[in-house]
Amino acid sequence: MPSPSPVPPPAHAPAPVPASVPSAPHPRRWAAAVVMMVAALMDLLDVTIVNVAIPSIGRDLHASQSALQWLVSAYLLGFAATLIVSGHLGDRYGRKALFLAGTAGFGLASLGCGIAQSPGQLIAARAVQGVMAALLMPQVLGSFRTLFQGKERGAVFGMYGAVAGFASAVGLLLGGLLTDADLFGWGWRSIFLVNVPVALAASVGGAVLVPATRERGAGRPDLAGSLVLAGALIAVVLPLVQGEAGGWPLWGWLCLAAGVLAVIGLGVLEARRRGTATVPLLPARAFRLPAFSVGLAVQLLFAVGMQGFFLVFAIWLQGGEGYTPMQAGVLTVAFSVGGFLTAPVADTLAVRFGRLVLAAGALLMAGGFAGVWYAVSASTAAHTGAWPLVPGLLVAGAGLGFLVVPLVNVVLSAVPADIAGGASGIFSTAQQFGGALGAAVIGSVFFDALADGGPTHALTTAMPWVTAGFLLSAVLCLALPRTAVSPAPAPSDAEPVPA
Repeated sequence: MPSPSPVPPPAHAPAPVPASVPSAPHPRRWAAAVVMMVAALMDLLDVTIVNVAIPSIGRDLHASQSALQWLVSAYLLGFAATLIVSGHLGDRYGRKALFLAGTAGFGLASLGCGIAQSPGQLIAARAVQGVMAALLMPQVLGSFRTLFQGKERGAVFGMYGAVAGFASAVGLLLGGLLTDADLFGWGWRSIFLVNVPVALAASVGGAVLVPATRERGAGRPDLAGSLVLAGALIAVVLPLVQGEAGGWPLWGWLCLAAGVLAVIGLGVLEARRRGTATVPLLPARAFRLPAFSVGLAVQLLFAVGMQGFFLVFAIWLQGGEGYTPMQAGVLTVAFSVGGFLTAPVADTLAVRFGRLVLAAGALLMAGGFAGVWYAVSASTAAHTGAWPLVPGLLVAGAGLGFLVVPLVNVVLSAVPADIAGGASGIFSTAQQFGGALGAAVIGSVFFDALADGGPTHALTTAMPWVTAGFLLSAVLCLALPRTAVSPAPAPSDAEPVPA
């Protein structure tokens, strides 16, 4: 699961097409937007709703430490492996069918999560959830770009950002509330089963209200390359999750190396392949741009630190400090509050001060999490109280607003319009994959230390890794172009057209 974010980056920006006369606005476009946003809300809530329920899931299903990591990583890997190609599929063959399939599939996968009787069943259902979310989300944002023009387009994307930010905060509370409420004796299962009626309503509403749209001239998706990319991402994360329990065997290192080489090989192959109608998954031109390649690394490190922190922090709060899921959810809202304070002014400041704002955001996140680390380490009581943790969470959340909100502009403003769609997909894939990587790496450090000294020792052992990741992000931000941020991303002259 991706980390909480007040304004998440777009999951996919459709590639521009040859200029055409814009069609008349669709009469039911706002009703369609509401339906699609309700469907997207399932994924946006699942970004955070599961975090506070993980300890309860582990106790109820007797899940191993690696299984708890897979509850996070399976969703994120499914999302990351499917995201880019699903956006291209929607562009070429039509978004409505993929939107309906993703919405219905997410509901069914959520039902599978809710009735799972073993960690393996739940992990498999979570992976399917991630795939369905990746099928659904690009169609929402691609449809918004097609159905709305001018000021209306800005308004609908602004509304999406507001809903996404609200969902990230509410997800923490809702996850704890549903788990503690134990409705119908479902306990943690409620956080998944709540998606079923939402998916049903959104599927019916989508069938009636959402128009069919596509991109004229969109290239053929690279399905074979997508399978290679999916396998490579799994090959990287698998040994990192399983390695600690198995004593870091040789097969794990070979698997990790094979995954990295597969990604590099795919990029090289696509760079040499010219004159085909197939849309590249990893456009070489984008990676040659410093703003894109460095920004991608910042995004990856950000997601590693964020997802890794919230996984181990939730386990420490409930397993070590005796918090209920609801109490843990209330405490972590302090992080979201910090983000909401800085997100509205982040872009304006970034236009004026450029990369320094992003570097300051990364430093604030490092400092905030270091503050949490210090509060836990310095506590002499049997249990660390909530209030010593709040300042660090608030500062880290404020840093998130300064880092993540302008970062989208930095990366996508530097990319030529004809590869903007693919670049946007890669950017969001990096966030999902980084989250899976964070759950694997930081989770392994935590669980390895847990056996030696208990939850507090494990958290204080893992926190240097979290802090170091954001310090490295701050250094990388200084390698971005000095004036990478523009007042607004340059719009394409060409407009997508309805199917």
